[in-house]
Amino acid sequence: MKRIAYVELDTHAELANNFYELTKGSQDISIDFYFSEKVFKLLNIHEKNVYLTDYSQLLETLEKGTYYLIIIGTVHRHFIFYQAIVKKFNTAILVHNLNFTKASKWELFKSIFKKDFKYRLKLFLKEGLLEAPKVYQQSKYLLGIDEVVSQKSKLEFLPIYFNQFKSQNSEKETIRIVIPGAVSQSRRDYDSFLNKLKNFENIGINYEIIFLGKASGKELEKLKSIVDKLPQFITIQFFENKIPQQEFDDWMKKSDLLYCPIQNETEFFSVKEIYGKTKISGNIGDAVKYAKSAIFPEFYQSDLEFIIKEKKDLQSQFYEVKNQIFDFQLYSLKNVSKKLAILVDELIHKTI
Repeated sequence: MKRIAYVELDTHAELANNFYELTKGSQDISIDFYFSEKVFKLLNIHEKNVYLTDYSQLLETLEKGTYYLIIIGTVHRHFIFYQAIVKKFNTAILVHNLNFTKASKWELFKSIFKKDFKYRLKLFLKEGLLEAPKVYQQSKYLLGIDEVVSQKSKLEFLPIYFNQFKSQNSEKETIRIVIPGAVSQSRRDYDSFLNKLKNFENIGINYEIIFLGKASGKELEKLKSIVDKLPQFITIQFFENKIPQQEFDDWMKKSDLLYCPIQNETEFFSVKEIYGKTKISGNIGDAVKYAKSAIFPEFYQSDLEFIIKEKKDLQSQFYEVKNQIFDFQLYSLKNVSKKLAILVDELIHKTI
């Protein structure tokens, strides 16, 4: 049985959890998971093949093991450390910000002075920030979590999203719309959506809108100010604290559809990224996980049938989408596990 390792020491704990669930009980490969304390506590998986580690000890640990492949879930810091790994091992890295992987040293150096100066200066002086693109370039494989973007960008597609919950809809007279994610105007265009609500008409349908993420600052004040100004057929709910996972799951399962007003552009280390082209919205994974159709802005490029482009008449579209049914069987644990196993086998045998 061939051994591989999955490493997540930074931010994408949910993808690590998905990989664990998809490969659990595999008869073909043996997988060891190496998590930082933060990820370990978040996932709370206590199995023999799940190890708590950190940057100071992991390289030595990996050298003692005999791994055919090492998959790294996030490379957003400690670049000197990861550069040592990609030089020594057959490595595959998940790409979350495609333009960042291609940034020049000059671009990265300039980014130090644009935002989060102390943090970025630390990455520059101690963690090899300017070497970041080299880590990706020297890795044997780069993995993408969206099939279309992967094909266009010459990445290996990593099937990592699978359906975990059955859909539960609200009563006929109400359309429950969930907007998942931290309430921040920098990532999603909440202002535009709130303005569109003003044009909704009373047609005998109630709209329950859940801002399913922590709201703070200007966004929180705006939501507080609008609550009493909305007509009776529209209600909104928002949260001032981080939402526990169980409560998040409950709201997502009860939603009729997801509304994802993501911005066209964002940035990572002051490097511009474009949603649907160089960066994938995590809301794609939400739609698959909870078996929900999702309305995305017209600019977002996707060939997934349950990702629906927003129309001008959003009120009518909410009604249309609520009554559409999509088959998520292709994203069952069994089906995605098979696809993942095939990919891992290919990555291993390409280098044998």
